[in-house]
Amino acid sequence: MPESGQVFLDLFILFAAARIGGAVVQRLGQPAVVGEILAGMVIGPHLLGLVTESEFQGIFAELGVVFLLFMVGLETQPSGLLRVGRQAASVAVLGMVVPFGLAMLTMSLLKRPLVEGLFVGAALTATSVGITARVLGDLGYTGTRVARIILGAAVIDDILGILVLAVVSGLAAGQLALLEIAVLTAEAIAFVVATVLVGRFAIGRIGPRLSHSAGGTSRGPLFAVAIALCYGLSALADTIGLAAIIGAFFAGIIFAEIPEARELRRSMEPIYAILVPIFFVLMGARVDTPRLLSMDVLPVGLLITGIAVLSKLVGCGLGAYGLGRREALAVGVGMTPRGEVGIVVALIGLSKGVITSDVYSQVILMSILTSLFAPSLLRVLLVPPVEANPDGQEASS
Repeated sequence: MPESGQVFLDLFILFAAARIGGAVVQRLGQPAVVGEILAGMVIGPHLLGLVTESEFQGIFAELGVVFLLFMVGLETQPSGLLRVGRQAASVAVLGMVVPFGLAMLTMSLLKRPLVEGLFVGAALTATSVGITARVLGDLGYTGTRVARIILGAAVIDDILGILVLAVVSGLAAGQLALLEIAVLTAEAIAFVVATVLVGRFAIGRIGPRLSHSAGGTSRGPLFAVAIALCYGLSALADTIGLAAIIGAFFAGIIFAEIPEARELRRSMEPIYAILVPIFFVLMGARVDTPRLLSMDVLPVGLLITGIAVLSKLVGCGLGAYGLGRREALAVGVGMTPRGEVGIVVALIGLSKGVITSDVYSQVILMSILTSLFAPSLLRVLLVPPVEANPDGQEASS
């Protein structure tokens, strides 16, 4: 079969597996991402062997994750951080410090290398805001105090997590030194500040004129500029030693608050629907499922999962303690899913050769299990939902 024919056959298998796997788990009330990962584990080289890893798939996966983080950034409004208050910030910070610390301690006790511990710690600090937001929306709970704190904290968590990943990724390339940490942190902060301040100002000025040019948002200059900045800032971030996804994330933030943002997101959805599900299938295909289920790998994966759940419940619950026990627990549960964010961290660690395939599989297992755990428990904690009054304040339950 010609090489191009094999490429299109692989794409057919990957896309079909993504849609079937996602649809099946959605009918069971679970996030589509879980089904896409599980489908990849089934069709990958370690089970059915319908697809094998290739250079083309690696490029496609890179495009998928870059566009995924661009869309996450496009949903992240910086001004929203100012409205959620100190409580959301407290939830976010404690929800990162506790998981990172426990992960580092656990990996140290398991005699794992320091850099490997850093990547597992970075994966455990993550929060998948998409999964929690979907559950809150399904329950009609998005206007309540708990929802605002969860979503606000998750946004802060995303930004802090991106900075943590930038530092950890840079450290993976060399030896740990305070000067290197300081330089890399300064680079990350400078990149973020310059991108958000300069980029938002420029797009805020020219965005309306671009969107009203010939073709409208979906086909006009604004769409083209958004795609160009996504790839351009990804390349720039990679060039200065940060992860490419950091550039993509902040490229999305640049456009998040312009009046045309909603229409721009709709224009991007077809690209998202093609690239991102295949990315998750490919991530699942990299999991050595038989090895993961072996008794010298699975127990550690379950241990990491337990720490992932407990650390978010404790850290985020403490940050939301003033809300009351039930609501604080709901906040902790809402911050538990790692989903796609934890998977991206694991992928970067694996691609840099600083974590083993065993650890990669364990982090994938953790991401899947936490994504299954949170929606089910949130439905219990948040039903019946607290009704919002017309002024946006909750009625007491």
